[in-house]
Amino acid sequence: MALSKSQETQLAKLQAMGNSELGIAVDDDICAYLLANIVCDLKLQSKFPELPKEAASFFGSVSPSSLRLEGVNFRDLFERLLSIVQDADSYFFCLGSLHKARLKYERILQAQPIPTVDQVGPRGLLQYGSLSPRSLIAFLFWRKWFFDIDNRAGQETGYLFEPIIANSIGGFPAPAQKSPVKRKGGTTGRQVDCVMAGDKRAYEIKLRVTIAASGQGRWGEELQFPEDARSSGYTPVLVVLDPTQNPKLTELTSKFKAQKGEVYIGDDAWRHLEEKAGATMAKFLDKYVRLPLQSLLKEAPEQLPDLLVQTTSGNITFTVGDEKLAIRRSPKTELASGGDELPADSEE
Repeated sequence: MALSKSQETQLAKLQAMGNSELGIAVDDDICAYLLANIVCDLKLQSKFPELPKEAASFFGSVSPSSLRLEGVNFRDLFERLLSIVQDADSYFFCLGSLHKARLKYERILQAQPIPTVDQVGPRGLLQYGSLSPRSLIAFLFWRKWFFDIDNRAGQETGYLFEPIIANSIGGFPAPAQKSPVKRKGGTTGRQVDCVMAGDKRAYEIKLRVTIAASGQGRWGEELQFPEDARSSGYTPVLVVLDPTQNPKLTELTSKFKAQKGEVYIGDDAWRHLEEKAGATMAKFLDKYVRLPLQSLLKEAPEQLPDLLVQTTSGNITFTVGDEKLAIRRSPKTELASGGDELPADSEE
């Protein structure tokens, strides 16, 4: 079964390196590894005798960059998979997007520059005297580097999380400039996590609604979403994956219901997504989104364990409790320059 024009375009986009130094090329060997995972997930090994019976664990302790499968013809295998399984292309491209994001973040950890005195020096006035100048400036460097890698994680997740869920259930994420949901007054569009064009639904997808105060303007924007969706001809749908209750979740829920919207929280949210996704993509959501997130939420500590950060020959090792995470830094990594602008690849 030959690939359609749309599938060709999606594959080319997945495999493209991008324009930045942190760009990731997803070659045929990486694609073959992803396909082998899908074959195992869907229990189709008998249809693909040339593939290993079990693929290397996707969420394992080995480096994501080592996950590849050589010696097979990916293209032929992909076309065969498409002829056997409905939605196999969605499964493959969602898994590919997740893997590419993990590969890119691995590279970010390896290459994120160490801050400069120009960036962090003035902040030392807030704590000057609490440590020696030598120790304080080192602490400021570490603190800024942690902020930078976490900020990059937030950016990469933002480009990944809602789009994966949207594509899994047959919808699409809509940026503000292309959104069918217009702000109050109808002059400009507003970003929507997932638009279901067929049944005219506009989704707001959240991991958790917390009581922590964000800016009043931003919270007001969230409360305005269901009214904007309804006035644009769409049913507003709120999906909150974690069921933890608090007054803000109650307030947001009431706004959606006031606009005759739908609200799905916790197990109901996952059931709704899986019903919309269908049998094949429900497997993807369960293995690659639901189970990892539920595991993290379940293990959230009430008291943080000890953290030790060590550097050896430029590499960095984190010890969290009794477990270690090693990052092999790129030998080309230099000090950062300039201020705190977004990196050049942030919109890639």
